[in-house]
Amino acid sequence: MIPVTPTLSLDDSEIELSFIRSSGPGGQNVNKVASAVQLRFDARRSPSLPNDVAVRLIALAGKRATNDGVIVITANRHRTQEMNRKDAIDRLVELVEKATHAPKRRVATKVTRTQKKQRLEGKRKRSGVKSKRRVGSGDWD
Repeated sequence: MIPVTPTLSLDDSEIELSFIRSSGPGGQNVNKVASAVQLRFDARRSPSLPNDVAVRLIALAGKRATNDGVIVITANRHRTQEMNRKDAIDRLVELVEKATHAPKRRVATKVTRTQKKQRLEGKRKRSGVKSKRRVGSGDWD
């Protein structure tokens, strides 16, 4: 079991790990060692996740989620399989943890009558200040 929050944890059997060759320069081992990790997690069919969390998780994953609701995370930051495996699982846990927080509903508010009055009064005062700065129409002669 992989703990995400105190009340939510993911079962190890739900996560599918495969090791692939990492891109980029690698020296002598470049064509021999598969150190990158590709993690696949079926969020849509996961019994560990509540439905609303799964929907938010797929939305948060963005292009990392397939049309079937499978989240694919590729980790190749480190040189060893074990470090990349841990990195991939940590990134999945972080993503699931973000998905557990429901966004706050926005409550529409209106501008109060007093606020409108204050704003218009401020505009009137500013207009008066600026109009007093203007030069008259040809009184210089």
